Amino acid sequence: MTDVIVVGGGPVGLLLACELKLGGADPLVLEAATGEERRTRSLGLRSLNARTVQSLALRDLVEPVAGEQWAMLDELAARREPAGADLVAMMVELLREGLIRGHFGGLPLLGEAGDAEYLMLKQDRLEAVLAERAAGMGVRIRQGCAVRDVAQEGSAAVATLADGRTVRAAYLVGCDGGRSLVRKRSGFAFEGTPATMTGRTAVAELASAEAVTSSLRHPGGLVNLSLVPGEIATIEFDGGPDDRDAPMTAGELEASLRRVTGHDVVVKRLETGIRYSDNTRHAGTYRKGRVLLAGDAAHVHSPIGGQGLNLGLQDAVNLGWKLALVARGLAPEALLDTYTAERHPVAARVLRNTRAQVALMRPGAQVEALREVLAEVIELPDAKRHFTGMADGTEVDYAPGSAHPLVGRFAPRLEALPEPAPAKARTLPELLRDGRGLVLALSGTPGDGGIDAAVAGHRDRVRVAHADPSAVPGGGAAQVLLVRPDGYVAWAGGRDGVAAALTTWFGPPRA
Repeated sequence: MTDVIVVGGGPVGLLLACELKLGGADPLVLEAATGEERRTRSLGLRSLNARTVQSLALRDLVEPVAGEQWAMLDELAARREPAGADLVAMMVELLREGLIRGHFGGLPLLGEAGDAEYLMLKQDRLEAVLAERAAGMGVRIRQGCAVRDVAQEGSAAVATLADGRTVRAAYLVGCDGGRSLVRKRSGFAFEGTPATMTGRTAVAELASAEAVTSSLRHPGGLVNLSLVPGEIATIEFDGGPDDRDAPMTAGELEASLRRVTGHDVVVKRLETGIRYSDNTRHAGTYRKGRVLLAGDAAHVHSPIGGQGLNLGLQDAVNLGWKLALVARGLAPEALLDTYTAERHPVAARVLRNTRAQVALMRPGAQVEALREVLAEVIELPDAKRHFTGMADGTEVDYAPGSAHPLVGRFAPRLEALPEPAPAKARTLPELLRDGRGLVLALSGTPGDGGIDAAVAGHRDRVRVAHADPSAVPGGGAAQVLLVRPDGYVAWAGGRDGVAAALTTWFGPPRA
């Protein structure tokens, strides 16, 4: 018996396990594949947008992830021919200057120098960082451990393994991808729209390296030559792949390249390849009793725009601290209902904008005209803020219509004096690093007895800090902000409301 079984050891499952462990719960990660199997499937580059980078900063993970990014880019530059090395160098420069914010259907979204928080790396490198962090925290990870069934039995969720053994836990979370066994066995509705396109990404060698160039506007679709040497991708708007799981052949990739480009491309050798589509579906709820879903198990969509990984990682940081409190018996199960309430609308917006991006990528004169018009619109200041907010996740508001502008939004950058006050102020990520929430007093002084009394029964779940009100953008007339472990403001108000807010978000106080 354990607190939480996490089915799936990809980035979402690993980050969720870290969050659960930080919150005092005991997670067990069950991953069907081995590390080597996952590495061979790690094709293409993954982008981490501004909100994900801000979330990683709360756990001191930005430096190791960025280190992997720069090491990877150095390796890629060394392996490329001069023209390719120039492309890598250009990307490195954009990243170093902080200009990249993402793209919308291939239309670039660039910010001012130093404005963006954006990382880019292969998925297996991100998994390696998260696996190392999880192992260092004492998280149990079982690779090559396939789950064949899940069930709920009274006060437990039960996972049946491929060898017939069973594992029991208070809760189970499916982080097992778009074809999630957990979702299917647990009876979650998964409605949406079928595939309209086929994407292929492969490691291959062409007879002539100059035969194909990256372009979003080829006659039959698009081709992308990755920064990773030998990786090539095509997308055709043909109704979706017939068989996603059949091994890809050199002939299949060659035929796709010829259809897309209209040229007689020859593929000499294919090492490995994967297929994907824009099949777009969404679980009706993210929780059924003791079983929950996160990441692609809860929502699938086109990879165009690079939002899927970020969406899943944000699921993990939203759910982790809540499930840890509930699994430990510190908060009521009702807290878990806020997971679907907050994350479902966010995913719905992502599914909507990825459908729009697929439409924007289709070949044809009408779509070409639409792209030209939209490229002009995106340069308007308000429009650019809107589109970049969608791409980088900074538009998320968990409490739209709240009386206070900060409630439901990610807490602003600030420095505060924790209690007892040290000689030097500390940043918000440093104050949230231990996984506890933060009661931020915007008046009074460290050691203020009123705040101490209100927080006394929750000291194991929150800490207190004091900040100058003028240093908190949007603080307004609020005397206190309650910041959740995931960095979002849960509540803002006067000192007399602190105790009730703590009970709502962190459970009843200890006696």
